[in-house]
Formats: sequence, C-alpha cells, structure tokens
Amino acid sequence: MQALLAEVDPSWYGGLDPDLLAPARASRLGRRMLGRWLAAGPAATLLAPSPGEGAVATAARWTRSGMAALIRDLGALAYAPAIRAEVRREPVRRLKQALGNGYLLALDNTVWNGRVDPAIGKRLAAGMEGALAANDDQPLFALLDRQGRAELDEWARAYEPALGEWARLQQPQDAPLQPAHLPEKPILRVYAHHQARVAAR
Repeated sequence: MQALLAEVDPSWYGGLDPDLLAPARASRLGRRMLGRWLAAGPAATLLAPSPGEGAVATAARWTRSGMAALIRDLGALAYAPAIRAEVRREPVRRLKQALGNGYLLALDNTVWNGRVDPAIGKRLAAGMEGALAANDDQPLFALLDRQGRAELDEWARAYEPALGEWARLQQPQDAPLQPAHLPEKPILRVYAHHQARVAAR
C-alpha cells in the first residue's frame, strides 16, 4: 500500500496540505486514511475489498514504466491513420526513431485497419503535424501519451475498471483527455501483449 500511495498524484488527495502528505504516506494510520479517502471516490474499484492482494497486486503488476509503455503503444496505434499518411522522408525517419516498435504497431493492418471518420482523421493529422514541427520528440510523446491515456481510460471503464483507476491516479486529477476512437479489439490485443510482458518479468 505504501508503494501504491507513493505513485498517486497529490491532486487526488482532495487538497490535502502537501506538508502533511509525506508524513501521512510514511505512517500506518496516515496510509489507512489516505486509502479510505481514495476508496470512497477515485479508487472505489481499485481499493475495493477483494480476495488476494487486490489493489497491491494491480499496482505491483502495472508499474509506472509498464503503464507508460502500454499508454504509449495505445497512443501510437490511435494515431495510426496520421502515421500511415506521413510519407515525407524526415518525418518518417523521426517517427521510426522515436517510436521504435510502436511505429511498426501503427503500420500493422492485422492489429487495426486505421479507418476513422474524416473529422477524426483531420484532428489526428493536425496533431501529428504540430508535434513533428517541433525540434525534439517531447511534443510527439506528449501527444501520443495523451491519446493513449484516453483510449485506455475509455476501454478500462468497461473491461478493467481497477486498471483504469490506477492509470488515472498516476496523472494530475485535471489532466486533459482527448476523445477516444479505437475499437475494442485492437486495444485488447495491445493490452494482452503488455500484460504478457508484465507477467513474464
């Protein structure tokens, strides 16, 4: 529980004085109070009583790095229409270098055919163009991560609510999300792949 609470963004603690947060996380009584606060609201499923280790197992299984990799891949897949449409040599080189296997995932028609409504396609193309206009990869990563969080959040609400809560708790409470558009099956394939990697650790 101590490790779980340490990963929760302070904004989820209802305006608790930051000077009180560190001592609360360090004491058994404080952790119990923080856990109850979260269980009564943003982590109702994650911290619900359950057989076995429940929330602790979810937090241990989905570390920050594992969650970040899942989110980045979902973002790359969600931006597949824009990534596939990019044919200029330098942007393609940058995408390959920055995304690695995520670039191949975005191109893989067997995972997702990349069909979206024209309005969504325009939004994706504009976002990608803006991210690639920067001199470094951080705007690209931020773009994909924002979309990946939105895709995970939408999917997890129906299929893995505890995981969705855990992903939300690691970001500021007011972190903006984009509209999600990925179908269920591609998300499930990416999720299953990352779950297998997590289990193999």
